[in-house]
Amino acid sequence: MFIAPINTDLLLKEAEQEMLYQQLILQLNKDFNLANEGIDFPMSILPEELKIQLHEKIYRMIQYKFAEYLNLLYIIDVSEDQIKKLDGSDLVILAEDVAFLILKREWQKVWFRNKYK
Repeated sequence: MFIAPINTDLLLKEAEQEMLYQQLILQLNKDFNLANEGIDFPMSILPEELKIQLHEKIYRMIQYKFAEYLNLLYIIDVSEDQIKKLDGSDLVILAEDVAFLILKREWQKVWFRNKYK
């Protein structure tokens, strides 16, 4: 049964432990490119750096490319209910929370694909 980690650090740690961290990076790159938001995280990126770069990307998208941001959430299939529950009063915190939701959904895809291949 899939149980999502409760924060970004635990999620990335679990992905590494399951030897699926590289697959998570591939999934992120794939879905960002599907949304025409070219991002190319190198396979060698460290988890902490991935967390920072993803947060910055989401922050910039919320500020400057809102329609593309919504499209990205749709393509990745982030729960609309979860997005609506977030506090949008601080953009930095909002971007961090959304980055976690994106990672959580991408991790779920990778985990299920690996489990049931």
